[in-house]
Amino acid sequence: MLLTTDFKNKLYANFADASSVTSAELYSFLKMEFPDLAEKTISWKLNQLKAKGIIQHLSRGFYSLIKKREYTPELSANLKKISGKVKKDLPFVNMCIWDSRWFNEFMINQMFRYYIVVETEKDATESVFNLLTGFSKNVFLNPDAEIFSRYIINHEEVIIVRPIISEAPLLEFDTIKVPSLEKLLIDCLIEKDLFAAQQDELDNIYKTIFQKYFINRNKIRRYARRRNQLTELESKIVKLNLNQ
Repeated sequence: MLLTTDFKNKLYANFADASSVTSAELYSFLKMEFPDLAEKTISWKLNQLKAKGIIQHLSRGFYSLIKKREYTPELSANLKKISGKVKKDLPFVNMCIWDSRWFNEFMINQMFRYYIVVETEKDATESVFNLLTGFSKNVFLNPDAEIFSRYIINHEEVIIVRPIISEAPLLEFDTIKVPSLEKLLIDCLIEKDLFAAQQDELDNIYKTIFQKYFINRNKIRRYARRRNQLTELESKIVKLNLNQ
């Protein structure tokens, strides 16, 4: 039987020092353990390892033996209210929403001023902004660096409405669309005003997230390319040894 405790112990012991494993290396290991198996059966065994959560697919031809959690953000009552307000009054608007509090999990220096960000299609940002001004006095539409430094920084909590980048990787929890970690990590590299509080801790944020949660390499690279940040991403992966 393939997925015995003895087999899994051998698998983890064989690749104990490897941050990632190639499909060829896994194939060779399985062939060594089960020399009589046919080629097609070996491929099926790899799929079985994935299905059972013993290995995780990182990118084409690469796997990780470290089981990491999928990220599940905390959806505050205020965030849910804002999302519900937009969906009720502007039901045809596509949007995602997130809370800067989420970054406290990944940072050494904790933030004490927060913002909830609503991202939607560019043509809908003004409608969403107008709607939310009835919800809160502290709502800002796609603020620039001056607005951040003169106004936003002085409030403990604000709502920011801004355009979303097309093809951004999103997740959905309780019918609420939120950005994936892949999106937030790349946005941190380029949106220096929006992520001003995170700039001094970017390396720590990247290391913490990559160590703790599963990051889809294809997804993050695709979005990085979409935002012209692929070179910066690859440099950070090498610098911080984030090859999982």
